[in-house]
Amino acid sequence: MTASPTFRSSRRLLAAGLVLFGLVGCSGLAGVNRDTFRPYVPEVVQGNFISKEQRQVLRLGMARVQVREVLGTPLVASLFHADRWDYAFSIQRQGVAPQNFRLTVYFKGDLLDRIEGDELPSESEFAGRLIKPRAPAKLPVLQASEEDLKKFPARPAATSVNPPSPAAPRTYPPLEPVSR
Repeated sequence: MTASPTFRSSRRLLAAGLVLFGLVGCSGLAGVNRDTFRPYVPEVVQGNFISKEQRQVLRLGMARVQVREVLGTPLVASLFHADRWDYAFSIQRQGVAPQNFRLTVYFKGDLLDRIEGDELPSESEFAGRLIKPRAPAKLPVLQASEEDLKKFPARPAATSVNPPSPAAPRTYPPLEPVSR
């Protein structure tokens, strides 16, 4: 019966040690932010991107074929709304705000009648929006003192700027074998 209290106290000591090590290990997570263990979310792109430049090409009175050449095939072309084409675009990337744009063109007969939609970005503006914002990195100072420069061996002085080229041979061997 004397072994029993020793065993219990060693078990308590072991449990206390595990709790202590667990708490010490958790204190090392102070530098971990909530985005560290976020699962990967794939990029989702839907629809046709229409740029400001494409929108500026459209003119009232253009034929459907011409509008399709400029904007591409519409995302939504309904049988119930034959005179209306809807272009929608959305992109979702991890770390970048989602972007949604829409443009609707209306026709009277076969000619473009009116255009409605969001303010569209130019191609360069849109490309700039897709980049994750980063904090500027601190650049190292690129200066060397005279003492730092003396640590490096000096270059040997060049005797001439253009070294002499090797002399070309005076005779060349024949290209074809000599017949005897």
